Amino acid sequence: MGYFRILAAIPGFFLSSLFLMLLWDVIAPKIGLVDINYVTSMLITITLWIAVAPLAAVGKKK
Repeated sequence: MGYFRILAAIPGFFLSSLFLMLLWDVIAPKIGLVDINYVTSMLITITLWIAVAPLAAVGKKK
């Protein structure tokens, strides 16, 4: 079943990247940061997912 969970996460990754980019474009000018494009948003999202996934796995082992 792990394979299907990975396949189910793929659309979530792309949507998370899109939402991050859209929200970044709204917030960044207010705090003086530059805008990011979709590819940069994807890099940020995958970095966050890689950092958070082990924490989520540890919490589920009970």
